[in-house]
Amino acid sequence: MDGGQFLHAERTNRAGPGLAGASEPEHRIWNGNWQVMWRGDEQELHAIDERFSIRFTLRSAKPPIIHGQNGVSQKAEAPGRASHYISLTRLNTQGTIELGGQTFQVTGAAWMDHEFFTHQLETDQVGWDWLSIQLADNSELMLFNIRRKGGSIDPYSAGTFVDARGNATHLARNEFLMQPADSTWLSPATNAVYPLRWKISIPRLNIVLECSTSLPSQELASPRGFGPAYWEGSVLLAGSKGGSPIAGVGYLEMTGYDHPVEALR
Repeated sequence: MDGGQFLHAERTNRAGPGLAGASEPEHRIWNGNWQVMWRGDEQELHAIDERFSIRFTLRSAKPPIIHGQNGVSQKAEAPGRASHYISLTRLNTQGTIELGGQTFQVTGAAWMDHEFFTHQLETDQVGWDWLSIQLADNSELMLFNIRRKGGSIDPYSAGTFVDARGNATHLARNEFLMQPADSTWLSPATNAVYPLRWKISIPRLNIVLECSTSLPSQELASPRGFGPAYWEGSVLLAGSKGGSPIAGVGYLEMTGYDHPVEALR
Protein backbone atom coordinates (compact mmCIF):
# COMPACT_ATOMS: atom_id res chain seq x y z
CA MET A 1 0.00 0.00 0.00
CA ASP A 2 2.88 2.39 0.77
CA GLY A 3 4.13 1.99 -2.80
CA GLY A 4 0.77 2.99 -4.26
CA GLN A 5 0.33 -0.27 -6.19
CA PHE A 6 -2.16 -3.12 -5.88
CA LEU A 7 -1.01 -6.33 -7.55
CA HIS A 8 -2.86 -9.61 -7.57
CA ALA A 9 -2.96 -12.85 -9.53
CA GLU A 10 -5.38 -15.75 -9.75
CA ARG A 11 -5.12 -19.17 -11.30
CA THR A 12 -7.27 -22.21 -12.07
CA ASN A 13 -5.80 -25.65 -12.70
CA ARG A 14 -7.11 -29.20 -12.80
CA ALA A 15 -6.20 -31.74 -10.15
CA GLY A 16 -6.34 -34.69 -12.58
CA PRO A 17 -2.98 -34.18 -14.31
CA GLY A 18 -1.40 -33.24 -10.98
CA LEU A 19 -1.26 -29.53 -11.76
CA ALA A 20 -3.13 -28.69 -8.55
CA GLY A 21 -4.16 -30.54 -5.44
CA ALA A 22 -3.91 -31.12 -1.72
CA SER A 23 -2.00 -33.90 0.01
CA GLU A 24 -2.46 -34.57 3.71
CA PRO A 25 0.52 -37.01 3.90
CA GLU A 26 2.77 -34.40 2.25
CA HIS A 27 1.27 -31.50 4.25
CA ARG A 28 1.05 -29.64 0.98
CA ILE A 29 -1.45 -27.64 -1.11
CA TRP A 30 -0.37 -26.53 -4.58
CA ASN A 31 -1.54 -24.89 -7.79
CA GLY A 32 1.24 -25.00 -10.36
CA ASN A 33 4.25 -23.27 -8.83
CA TRP A 34 2.13 -21.79 -6.03
CA GLN A 35 2.17 -23.86 -2.88
CA VAL A 36 1.84 -23.99 0.88
CA MET A 37 3.71 -26.62 2.89
CA TRP A 38 3.42 -27.35 6.60
CA ARG A 39 6.42 -28.35 8.70
CA GLY A 40 5.33 -28.72 12.31
CA ASP A 41 4.02 -25.34 13.42
CA GLU A 42 5.46 -23.53 10.40
CA GLN A 43 4.00 -22.86 6.98
CA GLU A 44 6.08 -22.22 3.87
CA LEU A 45 4.24 -20.12 1.27
CA HIS A 46 5.68 -19.73 -2.24
CA ALA A 47 3.97 -18.08 -5.23
CA ILE A 48 5.56 -17.01 -8.51
CA ASP A 49 3.85 -14.71 -11.01
CA GLU A 50 5.15 -12.95 -14.11
CA ARG A 51 5.21 -9.60 -12.26
CA PHE A 52 6.15 -10.62 -8.71
CA SER A 53 6.88 -13.52 -6.40
CA ILE A 54 6.57 -14.13 -2.68
CA ARG A 55 8.35 -16.55 -0.38
CA PHE A 56 7.19 -16.47 3.23
CA THR A 57 7.67 -18.51 6.38
CA LEU A 58 4.73 -18.19 8.76
CA ARG A 59 4.35 -19.32 12.37
CA SER A 60 1.15 -18.81 14.30
CA ALA A 61 1.45 -16.85 17.54
CA LYS A 62 -1.99 -18.03 18.69
CA PRO A 63 -4.10 -21.19 18.50
CA PRO A 64 -6.67 -21.53 15.68
CA ILE A 65 -9.88 -19.58 16.20
CA ILE A 66 -13.20 -21.29 15.43
CA HIS A 67 -15.80 -18.65 14.62
CA GLY A 68 -19.48 -18.81 15.39
CA GLN A 69 -21.17 -20.82 18.12
CA ASN A 70 -20.52 -24.50 18.79
CA GLY A 71 -18.24 -24.64 15.75
CA VAL A 72 -20.86 -23.30 13.34
CA SER A 73 -20.98 -19.84 11.74
CA GLN A 74 -24.66 -19.40 10.89
CA LYS A 75 -25.42 -17.26 7.82
CA ALA A 76 -29.22 -17.59 7.52
CA GLU A 77 -32.28 -19.25 9.05
CA ALA A 78 -32.59 -23.08 9.03
CA PRO A 79 -30.05 -25.93 9.28
CA GLY A 80 -27.35 -26.04 6.62
CA ARG A 81 -27.31 -22.27 6.05
CA ALA A 82 -23.93 -22.05 7.74
CA SER A 83 -20.20 -22.64 7.45
CA HIS A 84 -17.29 -24.02 9.43
CA TYR A 85 -14.92 -21.09 9.69
CA ILE A 86 -11.38 -21.18 11.10
CA SER A 87 -8.74 -18.43 11.33
CA LEU A 88 -5.12 -18.04 12.33
CA THR A 89 -5.38 -14.39 13.32
CA ARG A 90 -1.71 -13.54 13.94
CA LEU A 91 0.93 -15.34 11.91
CA ASN A 92 4.46 -14.07 12.49
CA THR A 93 5.77 -13.79 8.95
CA GLN A 94 9.16 -13.27 7.34
CA GLY A 95 10.49 -13.74 3.84
CA THR A 96 10.96 -11.99 0.53
CA ILE A 97 8.95 -10.18 -2.12
CA GLU A 98 10.46 -9.91 -5.61
CA LEU A 99 9.12 -7.01 -7.66
CA GLY A 100 10.52 -5.01 -10.56
CA GLY A 101 13.83 -6.85 -10.51
CA GLN A 102 14.38 -6.11 -6.83
CA THR A 103 14.17 -8.38 -3.80
CA PHE A 104 12.75 -6.97 -0.56
CA GLN A 105 13.19 -8.60 2.83
CA VAL A 106 9.93 -8.31 4.76
CA THR A 107 8.58 -9.13 8.21
CA GLY A 108 5.11 -8.69 9.62
CA ALA A 109 1.96 -10.35 10.92
CA ALA A 110 -0.34 -12.19 8.51
CA TRP A 111 -3.86 -13.60 8.87
CA MET A 112 -5.19 -16.85 7.38
CA ASP A 113 -8.85 -17.76 6.89
CA HIS A 114 -10.36 -21.07 5.90
CA GLU A 115 -14.12 -21.26 5.48
CA PHE A 116 -16.00 -24.16 3.97
CA PHE A 117 -19.73 -24.43 3.37
CA THR A 118 -22.39 -25.95 1.13
CA HIS A 119 -24.82 -23.05 0.91
CA GLN A 120 -24.68 -19.73 -0.93
CA LEU A 121 -26.45 -16.56 0.10
CA GLU A 122 -30.23 -16.54 0.46
CA THR A 123 -32.32 -14.87 -2.26
CA ASP A 124 -32.82 -11.77 -0.06
CA GLN A 125 -29.08 -11.45 0.71
CA VAL A 126 -27.13 -9.46 -1.89
CA GLY A 127 -23.54 -9.24 -0.59
CA TRP A 128 -21.34 -8.76 2.41
CA ASP A 129 -18.74 -6.51 4.08
CA TRP A 130 -16.04 -8.40 5.98
CA LEU A 131 -13.20 -6.99 8.05
CA SER A 132 -10.21 -8.52 9.82
CA ILE A 133 -8.29 -6.33 12.28
CA GLN A 134 -4.98 -6.75 14.13
CA LEU A 135 -4.75 -4.19 16.92
CA ALA A 136 -1.51 -2.92 18.41
CA ASP A 137 -2.25 -4.51 21.82
CA ASN A 138 -2.03 -8.02 20.26
CA SER A 139 -5.79 -8.51 20.04
CA GLU A 140 -7.81 -9.12 16.87
CA LEU A 141 -11.31 -8.65 15.49
CA MET A 142 -13.27 -10.31 12.70
CA LEU A 143 -16.57 -8.65 11.75
CA PHE A 144 -18.98 -9.16 8.88
CA ASN A 145 -22.25 -7.64 7.71
CA ILE A 146 -24.46 -9.54 5.30
CA ARG A 147 -26.48 -6.99 3.34
CA ARG A 148 -30.07 -7.63 2.35
CA LYS A 149 -32.23 -6.24 -0.42
CA GLY A 150 -33.44 -2.80 0.58
CA GLY A 151 -30.21 -2.00 2.42
CA SER A 152 -30.84 -3.62 5.81
CA ILE A 153 -28.27 -5.77 7.64
CA ASP A 154 -29.08 -9.44 8.09
CA PRO A 155 -29.48 -10.54 11.74
CA TYR A 156 -27.06 -13.42 11.10
CA SER A 157 -24.17 -11.00 10.65
CA ALA A 158 -21.60 -11.64 13.39
CA GLY A 159 -18.04 -11.26 14.61
CA THR A 160 -15.28 -12.58 16.86
CA PHE A 161 -12.95 -10.83 19.29
CA VAL A 162 -9.63 -12.51 20.10
CA ASP A 163 -7.77 -11.28 23.18
CA ALA A 164 -3.99 -11.11 23.57
CA ARG A 165 -3.87 -14.66 24.97
CA GLY A 166 -5.85 -16.13 22.08
CA ASN A 167 -9.22 -16.47 23.80
CA ALA A 168 -12.17 -15.94 21.44
CA THR A 169 -15.47 -14.16 22.18
CA HIS A 170 -18.41 -14.45 19.79
CA LEU A 171 -20.11 -11.18 18.85
CA ALA A 172 -23.75 -11.28 17.79
CA ARG A 173 -25.21 -8.80 15.30
CA ASN A 174 -26.65 -6.57 18.04
CA GLU A 175 -23.29 -6.31 19.84
CA PHE A 176 -21.38 -4.30 17.23
CA LEU A 177 -21.89 -1.56 14.68
CA MET A 178 -20.00 -1.50 11.39
CA GLN A 179 -21.28 1.22 9.10
CA PRO A 180 -19.92 3.11 6.07
CA ALA A 181 -18.93 6.75 6.48
CA ASP A 182 -18.43 9.53 3.95
CA SER A 183 -15.76 8.27 1.52
CA THR A 184 -16.41 6.17 -1.61
CA TRP A 185 -14.56 4.98 -4.71
CA LEU A 186 -16.08 4.46 -8.17
CA SER A 187 -14.58 1.50 -10.01
CA PRO A 188 -13.77 2.30 -13.65
CA ALA A 189 -13.97 -1.45 -14.44
CA THR A 190 -17.36 -2.35 -12.93
CA ASN A 191 -19.00 1.02 -12.05
CA ALA A 192 -19.42 -0.29 -8.50
CA VAL A 193 -19.31 2.36 -5.78
CA TYR A 194 -17.47 1.06 -2.70
CA PRO A 195 -17.47 2.70 0.73
CA LEU A 196 -13.83 3.16 1.78
CA ARG A 197 -14.27 4.58 5.27
CA TRP A 198 -16.05 2.66 8.03
CA LYS A 199 -17.00 3.40 11.62
CA ILE A 200 -16.87 0.51 14.08
CA SER A 201 -18.29 0.42 17.59
CA ILE A 202 -18.39 -2.47 20.07
CA PRO A 203 -19.85 -1.13 23.34
CA ARG A 204 -19.43 -4.46 25.13
CA LEU A 205 -15.64 -4.22 24.65
CA ASN A 206 -15.43 -0.42 24.86
CA ILE A 207 -13.95 -0.30 21.34
CA VAL A 208 -14.46 2.56 18.88
CA LEU A 209 -12.53 2.51 15.58
CA GLU A 210 -12.42 4.15 12.20
CA CYS A 211 -11.26 2.19 9.17
CA SER A 212 -9.72 3.84 6.09
CA THR A 213 -7.31 3.18 3.23
CA SER A 214 -4.79 5.29 1.34
CA LEU A 215 -5.11 3.09 -1.78
CA PRO A 216 -8.69 3.19 -3.16
CA SER A 217 -8.05 0.95 -6.19
CA GLN A 218 -7.96 -2.55 -4.69
CA GLU A 219 -10.73 -4.26 -6.66
CA LEU A 220 -10.67 -7.83 -7.99
CA ALA A 221 -12.93 -7.91 -11.04
CA SER A 222 -13.63 -10.90 -13.29
CA PRO A 223 -12.42 -10.00 -16.80
CA ARG A 224 -15.64 -11.34 -18.34
CA GLY A 225 -17.98 -10.31 -15.55
CA PHE A 226 -19.05 -13.90 -14.78
CA GLY A 227 -18.25 -13.71 -11.10
CA PRO A 228 -18.94 -10.98 -8.56
CA ALA A 229 -16.40 -8.20 -8.18
CA TYR A 230 -14.60 -7.97 -4.84
CA TRP A 231 -12.94 -4.99 -3.25
CA GLU A 232 -10.25 -6.68 -1.15
CA GLY A 233 -7.43 -4.73 0.35
CA SER A 234 -5.30 -3.30 3.08
CA VAL A 235 -6.79 -0.82 5.55
CA LEU A 236 -5.67 1.17 8.59
CA LEU A 237 -7.51 1.45 11.91
CA ALA A 238 -7.42 4.20 14.53
CA GLY A 239 -9.56 4.82 17.59
CA SER A 240 -9.77 3.78 21.22
CA LYS A 241 -10.09 0.67 23.35
CA GLY A 242 -10.96 0.90 27.01
CA GLY A 243 -10.71 4.69 26.71
CA SER A 244 -7.08 4.62 25.53
CA PRO A 245 -5.90 5.40 21.98
CA ILE A 246 -5.17 2.39 19.81
CA ALA A 247 -4.20 1.74 16.20
CA GLY A 248 -4.17 -1.29 13.99
CA VAL A 249 -4.05 -2.73 10.50
CA GLY A 250 -6.57 -4.84 8.67
CA TYR A 251 -8.05 -6.30 5.54
CA LEU A 252 -11.43 -5.25 4.16
CA GLU A 253 -13.52 -7.34 1.75
CA MET A 254 -16.68 -6.03 0.08
CA THR A 255 -18.82 -7.68 -2.56
CA GLY A 256 -22.23 -7.32 -4.14
CA TYR A 257 -21.67 -3.68 -5.10
CA ASP A 258 -21.53 -4.31 -8.86
CA HIS A 259 -24.53 -6.67 -8.81
CA PRO A 260 -26.11 -8.94 -6.18
CA VAL A 261 -24.15 -12.09 -5.46
CA GLU A 262 -27.37 -14.12 -5.41
CA ALA A 263 -27.97 -13.19 -9.07
CA LEU A 264 -25.26 -15.72 -10.02
CA ARG A 265 -27.45 -18.69 -9.11
